[in-house]
Amino acid sequence: MKILLYLFLFLAVVVSIFILPKALRVHKVKTLYDKDKIVYNFVNMNKIFPSRNIDASINPKPLKRNIKSLPETFIYEGEEKNLEQYLDYFWSDGMLVLHNDEIVYENYWLGNNESKKHISWSVAKSLISALVGIAIEERLIDSVNDPVTKYLDDFKGTGYEDVSIKDILQMSTGVLFNEDYADYNSDINRFGRAIATGTSMRDFSKTLTREREPGTYMHYVSINTQVLGFLLQKVTNKTISEYLYEKIWDPLGMEDSAYFILDDVNDELALGGLNATLRDYAKFGLLYLQKGRWDNDQIISEKWIEDSHKTDGDHLIPGVRSTSSNPWGYGYQWWVPGFPDTDFTASGVYNQYIYIDPISKIVIAKTSSNYKYTSELQMSKDMHMAMFRSIAKHISSNN
Repeated sequence: MKILLYLFLFLAVVVSIFILPKALRVHKVKTLYDKDKIVYNFVNMNKIFPSRNIDASINPKPLKRNIKSLPETFIYEGEEKNLEQYLDYFWSDGMLVLHNDEIVYENYWLGNNESKKHISWSVAKSLISALVGIAIEERLIDSVNDPVTKYLDDFKGTGYEDVSIKDILQMSTGVLFNEDYADYNSDINRFGRAIATGTSMRDFSKTLTREREPGTYMHYVSINTQVLGFLLQKVTNKTISEYLYEKIWDPLGMEDSAYFILDDVNDELALGGLNATLRDYAKFGLLYLQKGRWDNDQIISEKWIEDSHKTDGDHLIPGVRSTSSNPWGYGYQWWVPGFPDTDFTASGVYNQYIYIDPISKIVIAKTSSNYKYTSELQMSKDMHMAMFRSIAKHISSNN
């Protein structure tokens, strides 16, 4: 009888330590985007996944303020739309506008505030790109044209063998992947479930195969950025969080801490797992507006900034084309909406953005919890660009 009791207790301990936490996480991931949970979840990701902290700068530098009004309307597909109405429609929970280096607008909704750390989703890809540029400048990576497997031996024999770092940055790897968030069986949703149940992101990434010649077709594959994250870990001998703090977070005087969510082997979700305040997202955008300079220091090379939003191949230029699965153009992990192609943006699912207009000297950081996103996709992205361009024009012309 005692043996049975001990066996029962042993099994109970095993379930509580190893099985129950993963089962709870799977449930939370399954309901992550539910209408009644999404707002809370997007500012509490560290309560769902393990995480790694990024400290606030030891010398925080608040941005100056010069508050101005926004336009009441914007034009989308030839029709006038009410700005406030559509900010509400897209479940916006924060938006901050910089003109030059001053905050001209800052507002929060849905219980969000200036101190809450919101999930970036794919906006994080643009920060990973910046770190790759810095690593090249520091000669930790010889060339953007190097094959990634020059540095990552364990990716030989996978879809990434001999794919250049540049093709990975430009989402032109030729890797087979379905990024449709509305499709339960898509690769991106399969990835989410795999991570929730304890599969390492590295192991998942190595299962992907090639379907096209690299450098010929732009097809958005989030795992590409995860591979860049593994590259950074290898060449810097640091975690992504450590390198981000050292090269960007501390030098820019970020006012708040941030964090990356992790998998079960403690690798950061480089493809979209950064969580930070709206002000600190905006500061990163300002760094790009200032061509990589901050105060008197060149944090990122000006050439890298320029190359990051340059569409230097037919498959990368904006517009509907047979060589891309997306109508927007693409650079080094930055989107170029086009028409005109002078502005560019970091963009994450559910409507997260860091938008930059070098002509108007405008940066717009926006977070959202738009549970309708998977049914709107390109429309919501295009409408956000229309909103941002109207805001940029209004602010710059009324300076």
